[in-house]
This record gives sequence, structure tokens and C-alpha cells, in this order.
Amino acid sequence: MAERIEQRLEDRVAELEQLERVGLFSRTEIRAVLRKASALEYKIQRRALRKEDFINYIQYEINLLELIKKRRARIGYSFKKEEIEHSILHRVHSLFNRATGKWKDDVQLWLSHVAFCKQWNAKHQLSKVFSTMLAIHSNKPALWIMAAKWEMETRLSSESARHLFLRALRFHPECPKLYQEYFRMELMNAEKQRKEKKEFEKAKMDLGEFNYSEEILNGEMARIVYRDATQKIKGVEFQLAVLSIAKLFDFTQDLQKEILENLQASYADDPLTWDHMARRELDLGSLQPPEQAPKQRKVAEVARREERCCAVFDEAVAAVPTEDMWKCYITFCLERYNRKTNSEELKQKRLERTLSVFNKAHECNLLPEALYKQWLQLLLESSLSEKAVEVAEAATRRFSVSVDVWQMRLQVLIQLKREDVTQCFEEAIKHVKSKGTLALWTLWVEWSEGTNSKEDTEALYQRSLRATTPAESVTMKEMYLDWTYRSGGYKKVKKVFTRKMIQIEKEQVMAGAADTTNREEKQLPKKRETVIWKPRKECLLDNIPNVPDSKPEESEASDTSPSEDDESVSPDDWYKVHSYLDEEDDEVSSLPDSLKLQNAAEHEVEDWDKELEEFACSPYDADDLSWGSFQENNVLASYVWKEDWFYQPGCHHTACFVSPPRVRGEVESGQFDDADE
Repeated sequence: MAERIEQRLEDRVAELEQLERVGLFSRTEIRAVLRKASALEYKIQRRALRKEDFINYIQYEINLLELIKKRRARIGYSFKKEEIEHSILHRVHSLFNRATGKWKDDVQLWLSHVAFCKQWNAKHQLSKVFSTMLAIHSNKPALWIMAAKWEMETRLSSESARHLFLRALRFHPECPKLYQEYFRMELMNAEKQRKEKKEFEKAKMDLGEFNYSEEILNGEMARIVYRDATQKIKGVEFQLAVLSIAKLFDFTQDLQKEILENLQASYADDPLTWDHMARRELDLGSLQPPEQAPKQRKVAEVARREERCCAVFDEAVAAVPTEDMWKCYITFCLERYNRKTNSEELKQKRLERTLSVFNKAHECNLLPEALYKQWLQLLLESSLSEKAVEVAEAATRRFSVSVDVWQMRLQVLIQLKREDVTQCFEEAIKHVKSKGTLALWTLWVEWSEGTNSKEDTEALYQRSLRATTPAESVTMKEMYLDWTYRSGGYKKVKKVFTRKMIQIEKEQVMAGAADTTNREEKQLPKKRETVIWKPRKECLLDNIPNVPDSKPEESEASDTSPSEDDESVSPDDWYKVHSYLDEEDDEVSSLPDSLKLQNAAEHEVEDWDKELEEFACSPYDADDLSWGSFQENNVLASYVWKEDWFYQPGCHHTACFVSPPRVRGEVESGQFDDADE
């Protein structure tokens, strides 16, 4: 590694000597450059390379180039660039190549190399950079467009740009942006050739050496691109984008006509199509230029154009009665109204037209929610306060759960200083969900601070803290404390914080816990069956009166049939006992396993140690003691069950059918000879 670094430092000696000889750098500066270069070289020769080291090295070399450029301009020396600048440029390109080869996925690093090549006019190197970058990042259409644009505008090579666009369309056959830029490039090429031909004809030069195709000059290549794009890309937005590009060139009238025909034929019901067709009427002016016409004539001409546009829009909303169509119509009217004009008559016409369109859309129930605010602002600016109140009320009836609409209505009432503001606030809180009412409560308390008394405002603050969610109540608490400080001083703030806030937080926590409990109860089934524990048959039979304990054989025989010698118990009684026990066993077995385990968990508090000591006289057998949930859930029971001296493995583990072979503890001679080692 050190040999490589020394070799590269020696390669810099020639340029450094030239810098010192021509007077651009001093000997001290040359030594500082060497020290810095040596440190940077060691950093990029590590085993674990870092991108930051390469970037720092490149930035240092670029700064050195800029310093040399400034000093050349200061002393007026422009020679020896081949020995100085070109050597540094070659080194920077090498650093960029190493960095992009190591971190190929970093697009920003590639773009930095491209910018450096453009800055220092390295066309040949930039062509290589584009070729390598597009081979790696072929999935990014923007990079293809950048490369084609550079070929077309900088290198003036339409063939190379066309070749890049065709390659890009192989990777992205349905990319609208690629088709739009390809379409633009073909029109630019046609315009460039038309200008060249015109200049040659003006100079009366022979055009035999040049081949200007009439199809290219008329934009036929762009027409081919457009037709191919319409087969793959659907949508009125693409059609309008291509049409706007075609309008930039004065020789595309036939192409524009074709695009308009396709637009009207394929997307007749789209609001954007009608919007474009209506706005076209503004471009169809009179034959006399507007600058040469009198002022009154200009105003009349503009008014006629707008009337024609509105006529097309009226036809559009009748053919396509949708919110989007009305939105396009209203947007056009607002744009015309906001345009500056010195004619009061024209301005009044635009205002009346806009208010009329708003009213028609509202009557059709097709006015979007966002446009109600603009309508109210227009009414308030026009001093139509009563109409604004009616519109705000109608908006809240239509969008009753929208916080923005209620806030808009309340702002109108507050601005007009109406008396029914409090009633409107109560109605808004009633209709809107509590989760999104922070804006309403904030507006309410701000209005109350300047209108109501301190007692009413404090009561409103406390109500808002209980009505909002815990997350939203933080903002209300801060506002409450700030208002308390402004109205009562720091002592009252301390009192409110120590008493009110803690109490409110406790109530919110309890309310949240209650909500959680209610949700859990709703998730449980409605009918809950309770498991009643009952002893086993043997235990119940042992406790039956008049059964002698000295005859266990007879007791066991009594499980299946009543004793003939027992005169105190009738056969009917025995039948009832057995039927009762069978019914109880069926009830318990019919219960789900989850309830059985739940019942078992309820008895974990029993003293099992005491019962196990009385195992001999216990009514439970081994199956009862090895019931699953007791051993799984009770830690103490499992510990006693494993460690006591009367533990029987047979109660828990199934015996093996085949015993495993015994492992011999000794090793035969000759086996594992290297064991001693």
C-alpha cells in the first residue's frame, strides 16, 4: 500500500513543480499540498473503504482547481494548462470512477460526476459516464431523459438522442414522461432543420450536400411518436400534455388538430377535456392585435371571450354533472375574477358570474367541500353577510361531521358578531366526534376570552378538558394555564395546576379504564355458563348413608347394581343416584375445555400439601391429581409434585414399550487412539 501511495505522490511532482515555477504557489504551499494529499491517499487505500473519504479527496482536488483558476486570473497567466489542470482533472475522474465502481447504487454520486464533467467541459468523459450509469440504473427514466437532452442540446446530435430514447422505451414502454420528451425532441429537431434550411436559402447556398426531408420538416416523426404513445398510454392528462408541447411550435397546426380530434372522440365525458375546450375560446381573438385596439374595445373583446368560455362550461355541466366538472367551472371563474383589470364593469361582471356559478353548484348538491370556504370569502368581501350566514348553515347541514365546515361557519358568525355563536358551538360539538374537536374547542375558548366573563371562560376550559381526548387535552391544558396566568397571576396558576389538573388527569385515567373494561365485556359472549364443581362418583357413593364401610367389595359392586341385602335403600333410590351422577358427568364433559381450565384455575389457592399428606384416605385418584391445569398453572404445586418422596412417574409419564439400550462406560482398546492426547 505504501508503495502505491509513494508512486502517486511522485506522479504529482511534475505539476507541483510547474505551479511553483510559474509563481502560482509558493514552496510552503506546495509542501502543504503534499502533506494533505498524502493523508488523503492513505485514507482511500484502506481495506475498509469509506465513501466520505473519496468525497473529501474529490472536494479537495476541486477546490485546488478553483484556487488555481482564481490565481491565474489574478496574475494573468494562462499557459501550462496541459501540465497542471489536465493532470488534476484526470486524477479527479479516476477518483470518481473508483467511487462509482465501489458504490454503484448511489445515484447522487453519479450525478456529481456528471456535474463535474459539465463544469469542466469534459464531453468525451461525460459520454462514458452516461453510458456506464445507464447500464447500471436503467430503471430510472429521468436519467435517460438527462442523457438524451445532453446529446441533443450540447453535442447537437439528434441521432444519439433518438437512439437513447428508443433504448429507454424498451425498458419503460408505458412511461408518459419519456414519450413526452421524445415527442418534444423530434419537434425541436424539425424546427432546427427548418431554421437551417431557411438560412441556407436566404444565403442562396446550394442545398445539394444537405438532405432535408420534408416529412421531418413537417413533424412527421413527432406524429409517429404520438400515435405509438396513444396505443400504450391511456388518459386525458397525457393527451393534454402532448397538445401543450405541440402548441410551442408554429408548424404543428395539423398535428394539434389530430390531437384535439382524438381527445374529443376518446375522452368526451372527462371534465378535463371540457375544461380545455372551454379555455380554448380565450385564445381565439379578433384579427386586430389587442395592443392597437382602443381600451373599450379590448374590454368588450375580453368579455365576449369569457362569455364564450362560460357557454362551453354550461354545456359541460349539463353533459357531465359531476363535482369535478363544477370544480373546473368554478376554478375558471375564480381565475378570471382574480385577474387585475382597470375596468370596474368587467370586474363586476366576473363577480356576478362567479357567485351565480357557486349558487348553481350548491343547488345541484355538487359543490365540493373545499370550495365552500372560497364562496364564503367572496361573499364577505362583497358585503353579503346574510347570504354568507345562509351558505355556512347549508354547508354544515350537508357536511355535518366535518370539523372544517363547522369551523368555517363559526368563524363567519364570530366575524359578523352574531348572537347565536354559543348555540352554534353547542351544535357543532354535538355533531362532530370527540376525537377531532380540538380545533372547535380552541376556537370556542379564544372567542370566550374576549366575549364572556372569567367564570364562564373557566367553566368552558374545564369542560373542554373533560370532553377532549387525553392527547388533545394537553393543548387545552396549556391554553388553560396561560389564560389563568394572564387573568389571575402566578398564584392562581399554581392553585389550578395542583388541584384542577391532577383531578382532571385522574378522571381521564379512570374514564379510560372504564372504556377498556366496557370493551372487554362487549367482546365476551352474552351467555356465560358457570362450572359447578362436584365430587366424583366414588366420593359421593362413599358418603351415601347406610352403606357399611367394612365391605369395600360390596361398595365397589354397588357402582353397577344395588345390593340385594341392603334393606334401607330401595332399588329406585339407587337408580336415581346413578342417573344423577351420569347427568352431572355429561354436563361437565359437555362444557368447553377453556371453561374447564378456568374452573381449575379457581381452585389453585387450595392447600395441596395437606391433601397430599392425606393421600391414603383422599377421594381423589391418580387421574384427578394429574389433571393438566393444576400442574401447569400452580408453581408451588408443580414444585411439590416433583420433589416429594411419594412422586410416582407413572402418574405423569407413559411407560416406554421398549427400554433403551444401556451405554457402556468403558472404552475398548484400540478405539480412539488419540483420546489420551
